[in-house]
Amino acid sequence: MESRVLLRATVTGLPQLRRPIGAIHRQLNTASSSITAFSKPVGAIGEGENLISGRQLRPILLLDSSPEKREILKPVRATAAQGGDSAGETKIGFLGKYPWLVTGFFFFMWYVYFLNVIFNILNKKIYNYFPYPYFVSAVHLFVGVVYCLASWSVGLPKRAPIDSNLLKVLIPVAVCHAIGHITSNVSFAAVAVSFTHTIKALEPFFNASASQFLLGQSIPITLWLSLAPVVLGVAMASLTELSFNWLGFISAMISNISFTYRSIFSKKAMTDMDSTNVYAYISIIALIVCIPPAIIVEGPQLLKHGFSDAIAKVGMTKFISDLFWVGMFYHLYNQLATNTLERVAPLTHAVGNVLKRVFVIGFSIVIFGNKISTQTGIGTGIAIAGVALYSIIKAKIEEDKKKGKTA
Repeated sequence: MESRVLLRATVTGLPQLRRPIGAIHRQLNTASSSITAFSKPVGAIGEGENLISGRQLRPILLLDSSPEKREILKPVRATAAQGGDSAGETKIGFLGKYPWLVTGFFFFMWYVYFLNVIFNILNKKIYNYFPYPYFVSAVHLFVGVVYCLASWSVGLPKRAPIDSNLLKVLIPVAVCHAIGHITSNVSFAAVAVSFTHTIKALEPFFNASASQFLLGQSIPITLWLSLAPVVLGVAMASLTELSFNWLGFISAMISNISFTYRSIFSKKAMTDMDSTNVYAYISIIALIVCIPPAIIVEGPQLLKHGFSDAIAKVGMTKFISDLFWVGMFYHLYNQLATNTLERVAPLTHAVGNVLKRVFVIGFSIVIFGNKISTQTGIGTGIAIAGVALYSIIKAKIEEDKKKGKTA
């Protein structure tokens, strides 16, 4: 609205440029002196760019930067400032003044406290007395979907509309998300949590391979070299892992491939919709994908003795409570992971992602008392160090590309 007013003011004022410059100066000086006490400086953000009440002028108003036009714009800017002191300014809340507190909260909740470490621990505890990963995977998504629907119902956040075109690009992302989620849980149920996360450290290797050979993107040699210790570390850990079995190993590898394709499809599904709504729609679609395998693969066993055995071991209340909370932790963990990615630089997010894996592996070993061989420990350490090196190098390359585009 302000830009339109200024445009009209500028256009209507153009004929007055024929008047003597001295007369214009005398007129404007008189007007400026009467409002100087009420106006506040707005300043410029660059050569030829002015801010009026905190907004940048449209380029059409700045094409001609002659002194006469600049003089004509001054009283309008002052008047806008005078009228905008009370109405134009927006009060900044406490969190707005200190955004680092919000970002720090996201990191704390994501990596250290309830949402990641507790999810992995509670998830494994459930599998110790209820080994049905297909059903539990569907429960994770079901609880998340209920949470999203409840949030939409109260407008936190407001549900964003979705059309057929956006649905078409989100379906591949959601399908890969569902497959990766199911296979991750199959691995969690079959082997130690620490071993699954060690195998999942290979995900950057699959991402780089897909980018190079499927998308035709050139991967720098430094990135490939940083992946060598990841592959070596995972191989060392797998050879002497006490809980090793092929089901857990292959499932974790399929999960890596699925999440790699999810990343590829996500790049094609760029949208202006906020991340909270996008993840809500992905969760709904992924739940629809997860239900049929759960019924087909585990349905008969669940009805025959699965539910009754679990209730006999821990009781109905604890069984339902565990399923609810593990689903809630799973959804909030993934949602805050997305929110954190939006708020921090790629390098910061990469380092945090490595620390997350370290926390999960360390806590799972301590809580479950998993015995690991010396070689497995060394291999896990080498793999994590390789992931850290890869993540840092990749994040720096991405930041350099962004700086090159903006330069």
